[in-house]
Formats: sequence, structure tokens, C-alpha cells
Amino acid sequence: MDWKIGVIKGDGIGPEIVEEAMKVLDAVARLYGHNCQYRQLLMGGASIDVHGEPLTDQTVEEAKACDAILMGSIGGDPTVSPWYLLEPSKRPEAGLLKLRKELGLFA
Repeated sequence: MDWKIGVIKGDGIGPEIVEEAMKVLDAVARLYGHNCQYRQLLMGGASIDVHGEPLTDQTVEEAKACDAILMGSIGGDPTVSPWYLLEPSKRPEAGLLKLRKELGLFA
């Protein structure tokens, strides 16, 4: 079985942790004869840095096309990160709220 997994590495230590989680998923998939196909997606501060917004509509559509989403931590230190100088609707956590709403998720 092939699994399409959207990967949101996130901010701060998120990318490092998600890389290791992907290794675990790959090991489990190999053990049971499955294959993980990863789709890299941006959200949070990483998306703000590239697109100027915490979550694009295109990313939402790509996430909806996946079987699952693997996500790292979103955001940074509000006392030093430039993302927190933005209005609340443009801050990293706004992307998380939008993704939950669009995918009909609680957590």
C-alpha cells in the first residue's frame, strides 16, 4: 500500500524532529510492505518567510489530497521572532487554525 503523507516540518526544532519521524515511518512501512510518498508543505513561519502568509490556499488543497499529515511545531519565540510583529491573522499559529478548520480537525 502507498501512503501519501503531507509533511509540514514547521519552525524551530520542528524540522529536525519531523526528519526523524519520517525515518520511523519509513522503517515501519518497509516492515509491513508499504511505501510512504511524502509531499513537503509549508505552514507557519516557514510559509510566512516564503509566501508572506502562514498557510496558502494551495497548501490546503495539497493537504486535502494526502492520506495523512505529519506536522512539526509551528511558531517561534514571540519575544524575538519577527513573525510576532505581524497582525494576529498573519502569525504562524493562524496557519494551524486555518488548517484545522479546512480539514475539519479538532487537534
